[in-house]
Amino acid sequence: MFSRKFAPRMSKRSIVTAVMLTALVSATFVIPARAADPASGQTMVLHAAEATKSLPASVFYRGQTAPVQSRNSGGVRFADGMLVLVANVDNSGYSSGVQQKFQTYLLTEVPLDMDGKHLPAGAYGLGLVAGQILVTDIGAKDVLQTKSMTDANLKRPTPLQVVADAAADHYRIYFGRDYFVISRAAK
Repeated sequence: MFSRKFAPRMSKRSIVTAVMLTALVSATFVIPARAADPASGQTMVLHAAEATKSLPASVFYRGQTAPVQSRNSGGVRFADGMLVLVANVDNSGYSSGVQQKFQTYLLTEVPLDMDGKHLPAGAYGLGLVAGQILVTDIGAKDVLQTKSMTDANLKRPTPLQVVADAAADHYRIYFGRDYFVISRAAK
């Protein structure tokens, strides 16, 4: 057995501090993991930390790969576990014409409705150009175009974020203050 000479002595205050620190650390790491649990059966907006878990480090577009900016990502996890993910990319290796069309990568496992236009499941490039959202396939060919809206009341614009829209089952994808709305389309 150990002799008391080598056993550490802890005061009651040290024990209470250690217990409180353990509880704080447990709450910090356990609660968010439960909130993003796909088995919860609820549709939820994914912030960068949650979206990054499902995003690749780099993506293929127009014959090249581009690193994903995981800090500028987001998405939606639907109640059935299907995902829509968006992330800004480092498009510096592309020509200026492609850079405009390919600012953001969109991965969707479900068909989407964008301003009444149907977008099948797949991988796409997104670009915001002159008030228009351009959607292109991974070969940089135009797929659809929709008008962006501006939210002057957005308190903290960021380069990219996903938030729930006022309309049920609709989500806004923001580029700063400019945004467009998506919803899950019927098959």
